[in-house]
Amino acid sequence: MRGWRALRRAASSSSSSSSSSFPADWKPRRRAWESSLSPLERVKRLLPPEEAAAVEAAVAAPQAPPEGKEEEEVVVEGSRHGGAFRAGELALAEVRRKHNTTLKLLCRLAAEAVLGSPGGVLPHRDIIGRLPGQVLRASGGARLLVRRPSLDEYVLLMPRGPTIAYPKDISAMLMMMDIHPGDTVLESGSGSGAMSLFLSRAVGPKGRVLSYEIRDDHHSLAKKNYRRWRSAWEIGHVDKWPDNVEFILKDISTAAADMKSVTLDAVVLDMLHPQCALPVVHPSLKEGGVCAVYLANITQVIDLLDAIRSCKLPFLCERIIEVTHRSWSVLPAKLKHAKSSQMVETQGNIEEPPQNEYEEIHIQDQAVLKESKYNESLGDAAETNRSVPYVARPSHWQEAHSGAFHSPLLVNQSMDLS
Repeated sequence: MRGWRALRRAASSSSSSSSSSFPADWKPRRRAWESSLSPLERVKRLLPPEEAAAVEAAVAAPQAPPEGKEEEEVVVEGSRHGGAFRAGELALAEVRRKHNTTLKLLCRLAAEAVLGSPGGVLPHRDIIGRLPGQVLRASGGARLLVRRPSLDEYVLLMPRGPTIAYPKDISAMLMMMDIHPGDTVLESGSGSGAMSLFLSRAVGPKGRVLSYEIRDDHHSLAKKNYRRWRSAWEIGHVDKWPDNVEFILKDISTAAADMKSVTLDAVVLDMLHPQCALPVVHPSLKEGGVCAVYLANITQVIDLLDAIRSCKLPFLCERIIEVTHRSWSVLPAKLKHAKSSQMVETQGNIEEPPQNEYEEIHIQDQAVLKESKYNESLGDAAETNRSVPYVARPSHWQEAHSGAFHSPLLVNQSMDLS
């Protein structure tokens, strides 16, 4: 404290007197943290001079990344977020229609091709190079939300011959079978390849899927749809889709010799008479393994259970379920202004908001509800909270495949025949 007081007195005095009040070799006292050594300085003092100089030079030199390291990190980061569209990829365009429905269009991008929609055409070159989730304008003024399709959207929009196993039923069967990466699964009835794609992703690169099909046209279509998805996936992602599905053109009821060389973790049967395949596949199915059967009506379920009982097959029926999905419509209600109070009309406008009252504007990946000038005031409460009343009810338009009866049947391999 005495030193600081002397320093303040010296600063307040004249320059002549201050210069004469301190000796010529006087230096201000340094703080303790100013005189402390860094860890590097401490290490250098413990080393010989030549080694200390080498350490200092190594620390001062910039650390260059290994060759190819920086480019690899950039590519992986782009694949994690999808990156921009490239030629050869699959793109999904969504167009809003009336009754709160959406029209989805699937295309494979090519530089000289165009995407046709009810609201006009959109050249593929306007999509290539853009990030997914953007809203683009077609030639007719329609707004199209363009993004990458998911696997369930692809199987619903891909070319098909026979009726596919729908994603809602496939997800239920995958959970029933409890398939793990690395499993070997047999599928009977390739169809259009929908189940094959989901099984391929479930078993992973170390797994294996054997897909049997009796019809040549269905066999070719399933392979085409599978390869189309794999090639498009590899363009937009660094990791490759596993090539783990073997499509076999053969009747499963005549493949007893093929089954002797394989051990199956699970079996999926999507065929007209699955009871013909059970005697063939059960010797190769692990004890306690699961067989999921996809049937169209309850009469087929009864025939299958009767065949298992009469033929004394070593299977036990565990579960019979029907999977249904219900679509809902949640929209802002139409408001009518009255002198005494406001009334909410719930008829005739629930499925589609009037265009002169509300306009839905898509800005990239956000949806903003904007009021029009026709209905500027929504009352004191709505004006304060900036909200509008909503009406929710099941949509009058349901997906067609949800109405049909598709019953996944779970039978378990067992040696108990009693």
